[in-house]
Amino acid sequence: MILLSELHYHPSIQFFQQAFKADEVLIEARENYIKQSYRNRCHILTSQGPLALTVPVKGGNSKTLITELEIDYEQKWVNMHWRTIRSAYGNAPYFEFYADYFEAIYNRRPQFLFELNLEFLKLYIKFLKFSKPLRFTNRYDEKYGSEVLDLRSTIHPKKKTDSLAIKPYNQVFGKQFVPDLSILDLLFNQGPEAVHYL
Repeated sequence: MILLSELHYHPSIQFFQQAFKADEVLIEARENYIKQSYRNRCHILTSQGPLALTVPVKGGNSKTLITELEIDYEQKWVNMHWRTIRSAYGNAPYFEFYADYFEAIYNRRPQFLFELNLEFLKLYIKFLKFSKPLRFTNRYDEKYGSEVLDLRSTIHPKKKTDSLAIKPYNQVFGKQFVPDLSILDLLFNQGPEAVHYL
């Protein structure tokens, strides 16, 4: 089976669960930007509970091709995101092991959202030892055949996932397990064991 999905900012655990089940991952590279989606946001767990981190973009509207959508660095979001991630996961067992790799990407400040998300995805592929083929669409097709699991706009902040599929693991904060978070949460808490979890 081929998994088809848009490219997310620090993708969710659910995305990676689906990716590990697939034979191949196809990333939608010819779509137009859609607001209020995981394309430019993720959820992490802080001492105050789940928190959304959003990457600001320049004039993103439904007519902007996703690969041409520029990040707005006039808003001081980079330091805020990294400070928040460090505050949330600084005491997680594997934070120090991975932190420098993430910080380096933030410091590079890629121009486009797609580029930023792809750099993070490549890191996750490396850390999770993900070996399935990864390709990009070269045109936009609304429908695909039965060999493709089309999850475009399915994994979404406003759509509840089946949290029963997200098995509990130890988290830094809270007594009750919080599902539906970014893969950051699983990676910083489980480290190399994240692969077996997925």
